[in-house]
Amino acid sequence: MKYSNIPPFIHIQDLFSRLYGDQLANPCMARLHAMFNRYGIRQLDAPIRPFDENDSLLIAYGDTLTDNSSKADDTSPTPLRTLDTWCTKHLSGAINTIHILPFCPYSSDDGFSVIDYREVDPALGTWKDIQAMHQHFHLMFDLVLNHVSRQSSWFGDFVTGVAPYRDYFIQTDEFFNASKVVRPRSSALFSEVKTRLGTTNVWTTFSSDQIDLNYRNPDVLFEMLDILFFYIVQGAAVIRLDAIAYLWKESGTSCIHHTNTHTVVQLIRAVLTITAPHVRLLTETNVPHKENISYFGHCDEAQIIYQFTLPPLLLHTLLTENASVLTQWAKDLLPPPDGCTFLNFTASHDGIGVRPLENLLPDNEVKKLAQHVLQQGGKVSSKTNTDGTSSPYELNITYFDALTKNTDESYTTAADRFICSQLIMLSLQGIPALYFSSLFGGRNDYEKVKKTNMNRSINREKWDIDALDRLIKQPDTAHAAIFKTLIQALQLRRTTPAFSPLAVQQIISVNERVFAVLRGTQDQYVLCLFNISSQPFTLTQHPAMPKTPMYNLLNSEEVLKPSAPLVMPPFSSYWFVPSQP
Repeated sequence: MKYSNIPPFIHIQDLFSRLYGDQLANPCMARLHAMFNRYGIRQLDAPIRPFDENDSLLIAYGDTLTDNSSKADDTSPTPLRTLDTWCTKHLSGAINTIHILPFCPYSSDDGFSVIDYREVDPALGTWKDIQAMHQHFHLMFDLVLNHVSRQSSWFGDFVTGVAPYRDYFIQTDEFFNASKVVRPRSSALFSEVKTRLGTTNVWTTFSSDQIDLNYRNPDVLFEMLDILFFYIVQGAAVIRLDAIAYLWKESGTSCIHHTNTHTVVQLIRAVLTITAPHVRLLTETNVPHKENISYFGHCDEAQIIYQFTLPPLLLHTLLTENASVLTQWAKDLLPPPDGCTFLNFTASHDGIGVRPLENLLPDNEVKKLAQHVLQQGGKVSSKTNTDGTSSPYELNITYFDALTKNTDESYTTAADRFICSQLIMLSLQGIPALYFSSLFGGRNDYEKVKKTNMNRSINREKWDIDALDRLIKQPDTAHAAIFKTLIQALQLRRTTPAFSPLAVQQIISVNERVFAVLRGTQDQYVLCLFNISSQPFTLTQHPAMPKTPMYNLLNSEEVLKPSAPLVMPPFSSYWFVPSQP
């Protein structure tokens, strides 16, 4: 079948031309046609489910949970099966998508240094386990496309000079100017390696174990496209493009957000539009908001973008008990382009990035945040700036511990503050995403930090399934209260169209101690109010408030009356609707 005259294919050929020149564009199209024939092509007009209020996401490692109850025999469920079992039992009706963090064999960085992209780590399970999970949830996979493990066969073949992998990696030469390179690490940019042809240096943005791939070579791009298609066949509905901002390197540039990096994203999106239009792209770019949303492109790149500003700004808001900056930031947000949305979150497997606070908070406020995290037992990771200095890059701590003000604070107060943070996140325009430990207010894992010597391990605790069940069922504990409240809120959210990512959002200025957002469609609206302070706040009628009685979805009882003040306890949350639930 020939596609050369079909507009989407003409567009793809143009993208290949931009990356590799006109001479290589035709051979690239021939390779792509062969790939399409191997994996099949869907109808171009296949229906695509729009985003709606049902969309919510859990971020979890494949071995987040283990079942140690039947160790003695060979029938013990794999960690992936255990995760599926637990999520199906506790999260059905609350979460519809699971982001399984990298599950392939790896050598470091908890999965982000991939040894073999096409295999499931036997320690986690098999592809059958992932396909079983797909029967209960939509799935998000990571495409770790910037780098590969030093222990991979690809890099092994590079060392021994075997084609095609001998050309998969970036080697330095005396003419390459790397003086302006921007990256989120303080480790050496280049790592020495001994090959059959002699000693050389290869580009390593993140660590000496994670070797950057050379996308100037079309073979590398086609290798990743093949892996992409393989993941879709295995059930991926969302593809997370890991560390995409650093993909393309060019001498004398910052090597971040390069034009050709955007072109690669556009090409992947164009290919998916033809082959799998139901699959969405999520870009991972932990940078200031303006840079971050550049990956929406002209509605031709990612459909989903992390709201990276929210975690550190919400943390600052609740610790300072002042919502002014959060309110102004949310007011200034432009709605995402048609067909696109934000992924709202407060915690993930990584730390709390602080670069998105640039131009929002003065440096001394960022330093106070970092100091607070250290006081709460957390860590601060740094990056190297272009002038050789270093500065905080991310805060490594669980979000619960980050929101605890001191070691003597009661768990009840800490839990109320944490729940308030999560309900604010659930209220904003976009898809909510919860990190596994945030479901119940997980604490810092100091033992794992000691074991791995990695700051990020502090937020990557693994659980025995029975121990976790006991924890979330234990009455009168912060963990149980958090879990119960968040599951109820997630379930309510999925029955409330005003929380659709497509529903509009209006931020209301009330008081520095109150954050207020109105969400709505033509048929329904929800007024979300939060006291972000540790003191009661009395809300008298505000000009922007509705004039009719309203009921709190979160408890089905509290009423906001037009003529009466609303006394808001510390860290209280309200989802007011006009009719009784």
